[in-house]
Amino acid sequence: MEDVILETRNLSRRYKTQQALHKVNLKLKRGRIYGLIGKNGAGKTTLMRMVAGLGFPTEGEVFLFGKNGNQARGSEGRRIGTLIENPAFVGSMTAKENIHLQFLMKGLPNYEMEKELLALVGLSDTGKKKVKHFSLGMKQRLGIAAALVGNPELLMLDEPINGLDPAGVIEIRRLVKRLCETENKTILISSHNLPELYQTATDYIIIHNGEVRQFLTHEELDDRCKCYFSLESTDAGRLVTVLQDKLHTQEFKVMPDQSVRLYALLDERERVGRTLYENGVVVTGFALSETSLEEYFMHVIGGEENV
Repeated sequence: MEDVILETRNLSRRYKTQQALHKVNLKLKRGRIYGLIGKNGAGKTTLMRMVAGLGFPTEGEVFLFGKNGNQARGSEGRRIGTLIENPAFVGSMTAKENIHLQFLMKGLPNYEMEKELLALVGLSDTGKKKVKHFSLGMKQRLGIAAALVGNPELLMLDEPINGLDPAGVIEIRRLVKRLCETENKTILISSHNLPELYQTATDYIIIHNGEVRQFLTHEELDDRCKCYFSLESTDAGRLVTVLQDKLHTQEFKVMPDQSVRLYALLDERERVGRTLYENGVVVTGFALSETSLEEYFMHVIGGEENV
């Protein structure tokens, strides 16, 4: 039986005239990193808030560790850690004091973990510096440390690398992957940094206008973001005809600019070029390219008009 950590069934949330979530159905398994992708206002933060019990759905249910309703929000809710929107801390306290406060608020006596958590996120040398004097990146690190208080099995991180420098981004990526691989945690992470998500996540959830448009694994994404020949010609119609009739392939796509993406015959470049030439196709551009995660995301949500 699948070890499902989180399940949503027809989860919906409406704010007056705005439908923030619409019938979201998800199953998140143990030991996976789920990248939540969507533009501003797509419903990413609302989804996390509903799961964390920070709001109530208009319709549908949330199941945590197989339990729903008040039971999920009670005992099972203690098994999740969250960093949603801006981390909230007492500015006049140090990082260690803030983490100590988190332990107290959760009723956890394991205070010896405080130093370990701060070291884990790179804040062990902040000493007596008050949090109000922290940079945005330092506050993000402290937010992740707070989310890890209590050793949660499900970790939800909303834009965790916001404000981090490149070295900090790499450290958080390594931390997230280590938590998943060595401690078998399930992690739901949203980010506008799609190349970074590509290096981190094992699965992807693409959400747009409150609806889940696609749910796919890293392997499935790689298959869809595959390499292709980008072909340009003075006669796109003739080019397509030769691909179909002479090279016997339908694995191509005509783009709005009339260039053609050929997804087949990638190891037969010479044959493709020769066949096009012999059949009267004037090729003005012939390059090996690949679809980026950004391009695929734009394709899924409907193109440039949704930027």
